[in-house]
Parts: sequence; structure tokens; C-alpha cells
Amino acid sequence: MRTLILLPALLLHLASLAQLPEQRSAAEQMDGQKRIQSFAKGQDAFGVGEFLKYKIRYGLLQAGEAELRVSRKVERSGRTLLHMVGTGRTVGMVDVFFRTRDRYETYMDASALRPVEFIRDVDEGGYIIKRHIHFDPEAGTARDDLDGRDTVYQLPERVQDMLSAFYYARTLNAQDLKVGDMIPIDIFIDHEVFHFHLQFLGRENVRTRFGKLRCLKLMPVVQSGRVFSKEEGMTLWVSDDKNKIPVKLKADLRVGSVKIELNDYRKLAHPVRFR
Repeated sequence: MRTLILLPALLLHLASLAQLPEQRSAAEQMDGQKRIQSFAKGQDAFGVGEFLKYKIRYGLLQAGEAELRVSRKVERSGRTLLHMVGTGRTVGMVDVFFRTRDRYETYMDASALRPVEFIRDVDEGGYIIKRHIHFDPEAGTARDDLDGRDTVYQLPERVQDMLSAFYYARTLNAQDLKVGDMIPIDIFIDHEVFHFHLQFLGRENVRTRFGKLRCLKLMPVVQSGRVFSKEEGMTLWVSDDKNKIPVKLKADLRVGSVKIELNDYRKLAHPVRFR
């Protein structure tokens, strides 16, 4: 259950399951395949005050809930930063047997769309992870205040943390996406760089509690293979509009399935047109 609580963490933590090498960026690994790297400059997909809430189900069980918010703008060293916070928790019977409380924070350069600081405080059934990462985008390095080693980690250009990647991906210009196109994102997770991709599967109308919504259909991919085995599958639906908010995620596991669905939203940057 450890990866089922926070939506961006679920998507991005899956990259770590493949244990990929660090030598090449996500874009470089896609030789021979079409890749999309057109991210908007001066993004307007999200702004301060945005709030997203998700319900998580494992089979018939209500397993947890996750919240994502763009908390505030701060000025630091001549940069305007956006402070984003993601929290996740188990509920009901799952909380009794596998109590989970997750908190992720990122400070992201509002113009360059790169993380400057990342905080991870995770307690998932007694499995505890604490990180406090400081990024130096110009030098292409990162340090973790909590690793006790003062190690300098070398990073590829435009690397993201686990939470900033969620927002960075939403700035994609999806207008010209074609089925099969790959969207590469490098992510710094637990002191390693992992090379994550989203494969575009097409567009669909998705039923939600608010009505039907036109969505982009995506599948997480690592390198040239899928994150899941052939017996498993994972699909993500994102609103096909300027907001690009995740609306639904479904993961078919060897035992049961997981569904994550949008349950509430406030202060989106653009109107959302449910039908």
C-alpha cells in the first residue's frame, strides 16, 4: 500500500521500481522514438490557491485521500518561487492496519519551472523517509541536509523532484500530441536520478462525479518498457484543457486494482467544462 497514497508520488515513485542507470537523460534514452519536449514558457496552467483533492480506492475499500495545493508565492535570492504542498493519508480500515501520513513540499522557480527546495516527510506503516533537498539549478547539483554526508549530487538539466514534476508536466503543450508520443521527465528520487516518461494513448471522454470531461489518456513508461508487467497496467487521464489536472488514475495489479479519482477542486487557473 506504500505507493498508493499521494498521486504525484504514486506516478513518480514507480520510476524507481525499474532501477534505471543515471548516465543518460530521459530524452536521450528515447532514441528512435518520437518524444515531446514542448513545455510552455510563462506557464498559466496553475496558480496560487489551486486545490485538488483525490479519493483513493483499493478494490471496494476506500483506502485513502490526497490533497495538492499551490500554497503561496515567495521571493528568494531574486527568484519568484511557488510553494506547493502535497499530503496523503489512509482512511477507514486501511488506516487501522497500515496507517500512512505523507507530506511533500516543493519550492519551484515560477519562471524556469525548476525546483529549488524539496521536503519529504513520509510515514507509511512505520516506513519512514525524511528528505530536505536544496537544488542549485545553475550548477546542476543538489544536496540533502538530512543525509549526514554533505554529498553533492550531479543532476541533468531540468531535473524535477517528486512533486515539482507533477506541476512541470502540466505545462506541456499538448495541442499537437499524437498517439504514441513520449513525454520525458528526469526526476531526482532518494538521491538518484530516474528517467520517467508518459506515453500518449489518445483522447477520451471520462465520467467523473462532476460530469463528463474530455481528457488526455496517458500511460507511465520507463525507458522502452512499461512500469508494470504484462499482467498489470496503469492509465492516467488528464483534462484536455489549459489546466491539465489529473482526473482519474487506474492501476490493475496482480491482486485487485487501485483507482484514484478527483473528488474536489478549487481556484483552477482556467474554467473546466464538465458536461
